[in-house]
Amino acid sequence: MSDIACTTPRPSARPALLGWLAALATVTIWALWAVATRHAVTHDLPPAAVGVLRFGVPALVLIPFSWRIGLYPKDLSPLKALGLLGSGAPFFLIVAWGMQFAPAAEIGPLLPGTMPLFVALIGWLVFGERIGGMRVLGFGLILAGVVCIGGYGVLFAGNGAWRGHLLLLTGACLWGVYTHAYRRSGLSAFQAAALIALWSFLGLLPFGLPPLVRALGDGLGGPILLQAVLQGLVAGVAGIVLYGIAIDRLGASRAAAVSPLSIVLAALIAIPVLKEIPNPAAWTGIVLATLGVVLASGIFSQGSKP
Repeated sequence: MSDIACTTPRPSARPALLGWLAALATVTIWALWAVATRHAVTHDLPPAAVGVLRFGVPALVLIPFSWRIGLYPKDLSPLKALGLLGSGAPFFLIVAWGMQFAPAAEIGPLLPGTMPLFVALIGWLVFGERIGGMRVLGFGLILAGVVCIGGYGVLFAGNGAWRGHLLLLTGACLWGVYTHAYRRSGLSAFQAAALIALWSFLGLLPFGLPPLVRALGDGLGGPILLQAVLQGLVAGVAGIVLYGIAIDRLGASRAAAVSPLSIVLAALIAIPVLKEIPNPAAWTGIVLATLGVVLASGIFSQGSKP
């Protein structure tokens, strides 16, 4: 029996392999993006200015797709459009704001770490998707890993970081909504990325352009260029398109289930870059989350569909 009720046929090995590769590339990008965004919003630029770079570059690169589908695709329902666009400027501003409050080590567990949980919960409550017992166990292990890495005392101690925690969880929920909205939108990965980038750029431009101009006048051209590459090309184009390909090949829940791997990557990147060595509780959480990813992906469920 299938893990998740779905009308699409089971993908062949080759498309599934492409989906897994796209998903792994996506979580690598997410890990790099989290570090770059955290640094930008706490040092050089306000969130709106970073957002202009994040969406302005892909809006320009993907303009051929925007030109074809227009500002609003005629077959896209308003509800699905809201679900898609919520992953653009609203998601970015909420998450960037949260990164100003939450410590860097907690971004991975609270953002990509909870994305598959929100995707599964939305699929179950809204679309009636059924989740097999093995995958439920995987989601449970991911949740346990999130608690270990973030630290129970830090999450609930009331030290002021709770504001960042709530904002990051809200961002994870918005991405869960986007995952299902994209799957049902009928748009290609490039079309969805172009639509999100264009609307987000237009919405952020009045707020982000003035501080961006001031930063250029203050001699921050180098950091701005670096953010334009990481935010715009890497995260804004490659990240969105690769995640869309992963959803197309694997299905919404399986694609999202790989996202906690960015926790592992972020922890490893933090050692040489930020000189942050995870404590024993964090390493325990990394192991639990990684095992949870394997189980939640459904690769051990015979005859499962995406």
